[in-house]
Amino acid sequence: MHPVVSVVVPIYKVELYLRRCVDSILNQTYTHLEIILVNDGSPDQCGDIADSYALKDNRVRVIHKHNGGLSDARNAGMQVVTGDYTMFVDSDDWLEKTMIEELVDKSIHYKAEVVQSAFYYAYDDYLQLDTRYFSDKDDPVVLNNKQLMYELVINEKIKNFAWGKLYQTSLIKDIPFRKGVLFEDVFWAHHVMHRVNTYVIIHLPLLYYYQRNDSIVASYSPKNLDMIRGLKERHLFIEMYYSELTSESYKSLLKANLTHYTLLLANRKNGGNRFYRKKIQKYIKRYFNHFNRSVQADRHLKNQLLLFYVHPYFNIAYLLARRLSIKMRILPLPNGLKRLDL
Repeated sequence: MHPVVSVVVPIYKVELYLRRCVDSILNQTYTHLEIILVNDGSPDQCGDIADSYALKDNRVRVIHKHNGGLSDARNAGMQVVTGDYTMFVDSDDWLEKTMIEELVDKSIHYKAEVVQSAFYYAYDDYLQLDTRYFSDKDDPVVLNNKQLMYELVINEKIKNFAWGKLYQTSLIKDIPFRKGVLFEDVFWAHHVMHRVNTYVIIHLPLLYYYQRNDSIVASYSPKNLDMIRGLKERHLFIEMYYSELTSESYKSLLKANLTHYTLLLANRKNGGNRFYRKKIQKYIKRYFNHFNRSVQADRHLKNQLLLFYVHPYFNIAYLLARRLSIKMRILPLPNGLKRLDL
């Protein structure tokens, strides 16, 4: 008896990309699927496109609902999931045809509650692949709970993204996504991973993470500060259950606050940004000693913290000088993403 995989696809204003996404799921080599398309009140033709798939393939189920955001759409899909496993696929992304088969195989082989694959950052004319930590020919990495939580906090090999992973449905069924926030995965992931005993990373890039100009990531506003809210909530969770990771959690919080201060400054034409910049400045000063202890082994981040503490603009000047030094090859190029032209 083959396990059934439920694939939850929230849909909103993606009529240009939806067929590519759904076709990539229907054409999987693993065929024991339940595909749940959640039309989140999309004002374009997405609802009709989704219904057309349900007429053609009995594995497809469509839910039509009033617009409530990505979290609400995922939660609606989870309410009707019946599969042994669950995957989340964003409706502008698409999958390699062997992705689900590979993930199910590794979950069964390693008795893993969650399996993650590598992915491409997909642009219209090229791909990017993160090869800093693994080659696609490396053997799978198997993590226990403490190793997993460490990797989740440092946010390098394991990202907070809900997508790109196969979950045992029983693991996540009763953990809803937070409604009304951006970066909802940051509020969600640590609660899920806290329950995991065995987590597997495979290094084949099996998902295409499409980079749209009109995506949340590309259009910054103070609402993006939900990221920091989520990390603060996670920090309290880490202090309670994984106190040995508290310092790493402070480091993650510092990075996020410094990054968002810079983004707010870059978007300073929005008059309200000054209020949020001041809020970040006060927060970093309040927890300066904690942050300072957490960055002693990271010279670059330590420099940023000390300069920001004196004045945030000193840190901005430092970052600009560092960027110029890299451009002039005075400093080495940082490890980055491998580009693959299409």
